[in-house]
Amino acid sequence: MAPEKNDRSNRIPISFLDADVETSSGAASKSGDSDVSDDDQELTNHMATDDEATAPEPESFDAEDPPVQPSPQADGSGEVAPRAGGPEVAELIATRAELKRLESEVKELRDSLARRQADFENYRKRMERERSETYNRVVVDIAAKLLPVLDNLKRALETEASVEANESDEFRHFLSGVDLIYKQVNGVLDAFGVKPVLSEGEKFNPHLHEAVVTETTDDYEPDTVIQEIVRGFTLGDKLIRPALVKVAVKSDPDHS
Repeated sequence: MAPEKNDRSNRIPISFLDADVETSSGAASKSGDSDVSDDDQELTNHMATDDEATAPEPESFDAEDPPVQPSPQADGSGEVAPRAGGPEVAELIATRAELKRLESEVKELRDSLARRQADFENYRKRMERERSETYNRVVVDIAAKLLPVLDNLKRALETEASVEANESDEFRHFLSGVDLIYKQVNGVLDAFGVKPVLSEGEKFNPHLHEAVVTETTDDYEPDTVIQEIVRGFTLGDKLIRPALVKVAVKSDPDHS
């Protein structure tokens, strides 16, 4: 029994309480959390102070400031609206006025040019018409003076048919020379545009023919030219000389 008592006297009684353990653990935990929370709060406050120091100050708008004009890229107009007043507006107004003046001047110059072109075209046509009329008048005057000569040459050639066979060769050569001159004069008149009037076998035309003789016959239709006495000539639409002709008329049965 004694040994048992000695053993009990040598043991140290230790008792663990769950409540004490939990309390101590909770206190340690709170103390650690409190320390971490304090450090985090201090760091957060320091960063906020730095942000406030570096952050730009907010813009303040005054009621008297002019409204912000939209940029050309914003509204798509391609033009920047100038501020009211100022040298830019005055320059723009002066430029527009100068542009209008130049446009009006260009329009007046174009109208003047069109009128001058029309006047020149009328002048050119008038000069061509006057030149043509002058040319025709001169040709008519020359032809009118040459036609009697041509008529006499023709009469000389018509005598060749009445020449007897015993006429000399010299006279025949003379008539050949007259024929050449007659043809040459006709060629000159033809080169100037002078044309003979068709007469024999044609219907009588009072604008081209002049009836000097009438003949009653049944061989031709009435008012038909049966003989040309003097040849007529024209220059274009202008009559130089009417043809003197003999015209057939219808026979009168009572008179027969």
